[in-house]
Parts: sequence; structure tokens; C-alpha cells
Amino acid sequence: MRWLAPLPFVLLLEVHHFASALRVTAEARSRSVPRHPHLAPRANVSGIPIKNTQNVQYVGNITLGGNSLAVILDTGSSDLWVAADVPGAKDTGKSVSLSYAIGVAKGNVNTAPMVFDNYTVADQAFVLVKDTSTFSSSFATDGYQGLIGLGPNTGSVVHKTVGSSADSPLFRIFEQNTTSQNFISVLLDRQSDPGDPVTAQFTISEVVSGFENITSQPKLTIKDVPTLTSADQHWAVFTDKDGVIGPDGQVIDVSSIVPHAPDGKLVAVFDSGFSLPQVPRAMSDAIYGRVQGAAYDATNEWWTLPCDQELNLTIKFGGIDFPVHPLDVNSDDLGAKDSSGNPVCVGLFQPITSAFSLLGEFDMILGMGFMRNSYTLIDFGNFVSGSSSDRNDPFVQLLPLTDRNAAHADFVTVRLNGVDTTGSSTKTLLPASQESHSPESAAEKKQHREGAVLRYWPYILIGCLAFVILVVGTCVWACCCRRKKTARANVGFKNPYQSINEPAPPPLHMQAMGGQYADPYGRR
Repeated sequence: MRWLAPLPFVLLLEVHHFASALRVTAEARSRSVPRHPHLAPRANVSGIPIKNTQNVQYVGNITLGGNSLAVILDTGSSDLWVAADVPGAKDTGKSVSLSYAIGVAKGNVNTAPMVFDNYTVADQAFVLVKDTSTFSSSFATDGYQGLIGLGPNTGSVVHKTVGSSADSPLFRIFEQNTTSQNFISVLLDRQSDPGDPVTAQFTISEVVSGFENITSQPKLTIKDVPTLTSADQHWAVFTDKDGVIGPDGQVIDVSSIVPHAPDGKLVAVFDSGFSLPQVPRAMSDAIYGRVQGAAYDATNEWWTLPCDQELNLTIKFGGIDFPVHPLDVNSDDLGAKDSSGNPVCVGLFQPITSAFSLLGEFDMILGMGFMRNSYTLIDFGNFVSGSSSDRNDPFVQLLPLTDRNAAHADFVTVRLNGVDTTGSSTKTLLPASQESHSPESAAEKKQHREGAVLRYWPYILIGCLAFVILVVGTCVWACCCRRKKTARANVGFKNPYQSINEPAPPPLHMQAMGGQYADPYGRR
């Protein structure tokens, strides 16, 4: 599963089982907002600095074949592809196609020396893409030249095509550094937020300076995908029970589509390559459907609402609250407009449609809009074989970054020009009975039906087999009964006084009469 967000802002995702593309027609836009003078200095940069492009794209540098290349950092996929010159690259002769809902990264698998966060891999496999026309018309000026997948090796198409010599980049790094902890960490910043004290960074086997206490946070066990397949293993964990708190301060009650998920919990995927978090439709409606002036845009499949509407949202993991900054709940970065041409904000927590999990592997994708609110550590654990120091189950640790009071002050500064009008009657949420609901498209209904079949196909198969066995068994039983009945009908009358060993006498009409046998017709 792959997601990335080039500009003009279009969300791309690989379709192993996704039915439709998510198109975002508005372009992201940037602003310059002065920082508060009292803010603490930003964290020291360690690992790889991350470039934030208008809150919809996070890019870091790798060196491939001696060339420094900017690539999107994507925890939602597992392959490396570039569309650039790579000196000394060796062609394996095998080609792959990384299909996305919008765009295809197609080309031959090559190998070349790679340097990533000061770790060197002598012959890293990657896809050399020649044609980028299916992505964005302005690919060359979008600020990146490819994508590096930071997900589990089981999701690598290159690995499946070439074999173990073509493991994903992080697996290659961890496999040759067996004494290191197999973890990465992702720290994303927020543009146009005067109160954001962090600098976006990515690290391998070390934590960002100043955020060391992340290692004391609860370890959230990675949720295994259904035993049906391991191809779509993601960095997925369970929320707490009743773990989503909406703008009205109440629990948003949504049932999980994941088989055997604990009651009241949802499975969430952490994906740094997905710009708009994808959540169950009922959850998205509960967040935005009671806002005065909100409307659902069926073309872009998102909610729009007035930009001066502050909304609070909290998601709980491991007994800890993770408030989502109101600037991340509804965004003015996308330059959206209503039917009259007036600027509106976009609800970032979008109904999950094009990334719908047909196999029921997850309920929501917490992309950049959520990950800006937590420092994220992902430990690969025993997903990587051969490590001598990291043999535990994979897990995620999260450190909250958003303070509710400080976030409110940021919102007033950025959206309300310093005048707090959030308490006005026009900003009061409508009663729950007046909540608006977004329509489910025909394509989405089809996805749900297909998903139900795929998720429950083992039970359907067992039922069909049981039916076949029952029918066959009934037929066999009927045949046996018929044979027994026929056999009984063919058995003649036996004289009860006759000895068992005595031969049966001839029929009466064949018995001797005067030394001769009688003729049935009376002849002698």
C-alpha cells in the first residue's frame, strides 16, 4: 500500500484492493506567519532533516549511486523508486509496476550503493522509473525525485519479484547492523503554526534530541494482518476502547470492520505518506456534520466548513490522550472554495473511500494530519531476522506534541487574527439530531459488499464445503440403501429345516418322478 502527495496536491495510493482514486483538485498554498517570541528553541536536528511542503508532502534526502536525491518518506509502503539519473546502476533485468490509484511507478529493478542517514548499503534494489507522466504534470518541480518506503518487507513488490537479495531499504540496513535496535522515528512539523516548536526529522536507531522520553511511552503492539495474507502488513495498532473523542467532548461510537477486533477499539495505520487521514464515514460525519455552514463535497469526498470554526478532536492510545491541533482538524492549506467561490476550509479527517480496507485489515489511516501531533517511534522487532538485540514483537511508541490550550491560542492567532470569537453562537455545534451525513457512493457500496465477501470468504468456503459434503454424503447413503434393498430382493426363500451344509434341493418341477425328472409341461 503506497500513498504520496505531489503538488498540485493529488493523493496517490497503490491499489492491491482499492477500488477508486482519491483526487484533490485544490492546490496547497503557503503563508508566512511570525513565530511567538517566547517559544522555546526548536529541537536539535539529528538524523535526516525533513522538508515540509505546505503540510502535504514530507521529503528527505538519500544518496543513490553517488547522487543526492529528494524522496518522499513513506511509512505506508516498502519499496524505493526514483525518477533520476543513478550513476553506476546495475539492471537486474526484472521489471515491476507499482500501481497507484493515480500514477504508476513502472520500470526495471536496478541496484546501486545507497547512503541513508549515514548507513551504507552496497547494492540496494530500487525501481528506476523513466516515465512520470502518470503522476503530476509538474513532477520535475514538485521538490522530490522518488519515494522511499519505510514499511515492512512483506509489502515489498521488488522483494517478491527479485528475492531476498532485494529486501527493502530499512531491512537491508537492519540486517547488516545486527547489534542495533531496529527502529525508526518520525517527527513532523506544521507550517504556518507560530506555536510549533519542532523541526521535522527522521532517524534510524536513535531518537531525536530533546524527545528521549518517547522510549518510556507505552509500547503499542503491531496488529498482525489476517492470516489470509501478509502482503498488506502495515504499522497498525489498536486505539483504546472508546478511544475517539469528538468536538462535543463525547465518544464517537464506531464499530471496527476488522475481524475479532476488541469491542470498542479501532485499528489505526500510521502512514507518513498520506496527507488526509482516512477514517470511517460515520466518524468523519460526527466530526464535521454538526458544524454550522458545513457541507460535504462529493466530488472531492471531503467536508468543507468555515475556516474560523475551531474543532477539537482526541484519539487515545495506550491510556494516553493525543489531542489533534485544530489547524489539523480543518485546513486552509488546500485553497478550497465553496459553490459561490468563497474560501472554505477542508476537513482533513476524510471518509475512508479509495483506501477502504476490503480485507478488513484496518479501520483508519492516520496520515500527516494526525502524525504532526505525535512523535512516532516504530520498532521493527523480529520482523527483521538475524538481529541479536531486537527480537521482540514489533511495536509503536507515541509521544503527544499538542497542548490543547496552546493549540487554541495558535488557532486564534492564525485563523481569527488574534480576536477570539470561538464562543459565538454561530460556532456552536448543532444538536446531534441535526447532524448531517455524507452520502455513500455506489462505488463505495460496491467496495463494502466486496469487502464483506473477501473478509468472510473462509466462512463462505467452509459453508460451501459442508454443503457439498452433505450432498455427496446423502447421495452415497441413498445409493447404499438402494443396493441393500436390491440385494434383499434377489435372495430366494430358504427352507428353515434345511441343514446349512446340505445342498438345496432342486425345484419341485425338477424333482424325480419314477426315476425321471418332471417336465414342467407334463412331458416325460
